Amino acid sequence: MRLGLDAHRRLTLFVTCAVAVILAIMPFPTWAEPFRPDWVGLVLIYWCLAMPERFSVGTGWLLGFIQDVLYGSLLGSNALGKTLVAFLTVRLHLQLRMFPRWQQAVSIFGLLIANQLLVLWIRGAIGQAPETFIYWTPSIVGALLWPWLFVILRDLRRRGSIT
Repeated sequence: MRLGLDAHRRLTLFVTCAVAVILAIMPFPTWAEPFRPDWVGLVLIYWCLAMPERFSVGTGWLLGFIQDVLYGSLLGSNALGKTLVAFLTVRLHLQLRMFPRWQQAVSIFGLLIANQLLVLWIRGAIGQAPETFIYWTPSIVGALLWPWLFVILRDLRRRGSIT
């Protein structure tokens, strides 16, 4: 049975988000755990840039909510952070698309930091704030990975004729 073109496109979008969630919860060695990038945030940013009419605030909330459930964190903290990231990305998508990759990476760093600041604020309000600078390393690693992730997802989008 062959999938229709629209069903194939939706499946591709779903699979990329599912892979990001799996990468986010996959066990890492203890020494590497602080360097795990925000895979869900990076994939969300890419699809919000590529398809702002399909991926936006609702998708960001849903992906953040899934993260809250899987991490066992305060329900809504990641959802609120991903909603903010999706909103800012959709709002600025025309400008971000025009930037060269290195400048996009700097902007992505800012978006990931905004997410982490919001989650940090919420965690601090309930007395669970981290005490080390290592809390910020996922944003740095995410910004460094952005150019390669962008190319991979762009090629996947072009091969799947996702518009």
